[in-house]
Amino acid sequence: MKKAAALSPEFVLLGFLNRQPAHGYDLHQRLTEELGHIWHISLSQTYNILKRLEAKGFIVGVVQAQDKAPARRRFRLTPAGRRRFEEWLSAPSEPSARAIRVEFLTRLYFIYTTTPEAARDLIEAQIEETQAGIARLTTVLAELPSDQTFNQLGLDLRLRQLTSMLDWLAECRAILGFE
Repeated sequence: MKKAAALSPEFVLLGFLNRQPAHGYDLHQRLTEELGHIWHISLSQTYNILKRLEAKGFIVGVVQAQDKAPARRRFRLTPAGRRRFEEWLSAPSEPSARAIRVEFLTRLYFIYTTTPEAARDLIEAQIEETQAGIARLTTVLAELPSDQTFNQLGLDLRLRQLTSMLDWLAECRAILGFE
């Protein structure tokens, strides 16, 4: 599988729009309510991301007039936006604590809420990617000169985090009923 793109909340917005068209404010509210402990972005950041996604052709906004209120823009996904989201959805996250905590968990949310049975495959792919990352870091650590104390400490910390992530991934599998 190909590696994931950089961590970006744009995929959260694409994911919500993949379900149904929505206004910017509604998208931000949904993000805050459903994934607010994973992603922390302001309303202005949400609107900036929507502008960027629209400029790239991933979404289209249509102005809707309202009685006694300012007009609102309703956004929908374009075919290019749907492809971008689906490509991102199928890729494992890099083996790092932040990528797994933010990006993987977001992927898992969208897959589990739309196709629960596919969540098992995503978890298994992430376990494999994390195990490969542990193997790579273990090799690098073993090859470091003995006078590289702080590099050794840094790699040891990363290895411990990834090992903990493997335990957490196994727990995800159990909580979601895949054991």
